[in-house]
Amino acid sequence: MAALFPLHPLPPPGADRGDVTWQRVAASIVAARSAGSGPLCAYVYDLETARRQAQAIRATLPSGWSLFYAVKANAHPDVLAALSGEVDGFEVASLGEMQSAISASPHVSTIFSGPGKTDADIDGALRRGVQLLNVESLHELRRIALIAERLGARAPVALRVNRRSPPELGFHRMAGPSAQFGLDEALLPDAVELARGYPSIDLLGFHLHAFSNNTDATAHARFLADCLAWSVTTAERHRLVLRVVDCGGGIGVNYVAGESPFDLKQFGAEIAGITGPPDTMLVLELGRYMVAQAGWYAAEVLDVRSTHGRHFAVLRGGMHHFRLPSAWRHDHPFLVVPVDDWPYPFSRPEARNVPIDVVGELCTPRDVFARSTYVETLRAGDVVVFPLAGAYGWEISHRDFLQHPHPKFLILPASSNAEPTKGLGPVTRGSADL
Repeated sequence: MAALFPLHPLPPPGADRGDVTWQRVAASIVAARSAGSGPLCAYVYDLETARRQAQAIRATLPSGWSLFYAVKANAHPDVLAALSGEVDGFEVASLGEMQSAISASPHVSTIFSGPGKTDADIDGALRRGVQLLNVESLHELRRIALIAERLGARAPVALRVNRRSPPELGFHRMAGPSAQFGLDEALLPDAVELARGYPSIDLLGFHLHAFSNNTDATAHARFLADCLAWSVTTAERHRLVLRVVDCGGGIGVNYVAGESPFDLKQFGAEIAGITGPPDTMLVLELGRYMVAQAGWYAAEVLDVRSTHGRHFAVLRGGMHHFRLPSAWRHDHPFLVVPVDDWPYPFSRPEARNVPIDVVGELCTPRDVFARSTYVETLRAGDVVVFPLAGAYGWEISHRDFLQHPHPKFLILPASSNAEPTKGLGPVTRGSADL
């Protein structure tokens, strides 16, 4: 059987740490299932993994770069608190996210982004001491200036520029003619002059986020170098003192078995010489890459059945909890925690040595986690666990569709030479396309 995928693309210290982490995850799942009154459905978060990932990213960044965490990826209070001491600040896209950030760390630096800011967003961000407002349009710039004037404040802004020829990287494009984000590059001279005309606007620089989920380390380094070069040239052309270049995020995670993960070591080597002018803050905003590895989604198998020769495992859970696989239309890798307890007096549905579709409990054929994925054994009552679920899982899911109960949230305790989980049988790894 082929290897499933690297549980830890950035191996933490200790050759067996990945296995120990998995043992701790599995132990928490077994304990939660034993303590619960119904079929298990839960997210498991490991704060140590999130911290180690943030530390590894920071260690690669040259002098002058600031690392911000994009709260939209995972806004769980414990995750934010764990990362608050590892990053320079949080990037937020709503007042709700901003309040969550402040609750986790009262004096945190914040960058406020988003294509549809309301007056209340702008007012609230300025009142809460936002470090940077990324401006999406001329209309938004005028509104920020007016609100800042009313507050007696000077709004720190960066112009989000939708450049004519963004790189063709990642899964989603955030710039170019097909994207609704940012100022058309042709409007940049108008935006600069408009900003200059408002005493309540402090124009600091540019925001150039252009794509998401890029896994090519060399290409991402080139993008950062290009962002900096473009910003320096543009600032000189418009006689601006360049104090901020916000390159956004976009570093990705491979969810498909057999594909190579983002090479952080190579990325560090590529960006070693990328530094800005004196007193210019260079910003990298990362969400997915910082926390994806720190989360697992676990759901108990309710039924195993065969329909027209195809096998299905129906889970207590679905895309109302973990929407990422259906949204991105990939077959998410998974592991199986076997559970020997069987409370019924009749035989247990199961699948052995067959490809199986792993699906959710919702009344829609789109509720699919993985298709035609080979399993050695999968039974009703076992628990299927999806790694790489720490980012854009619960946060992007339509959680109240059909009004099923929400999942539990389990936070792993700090580790201390964790022992193998007692009573845990062999773990089955689903392997797609075998």
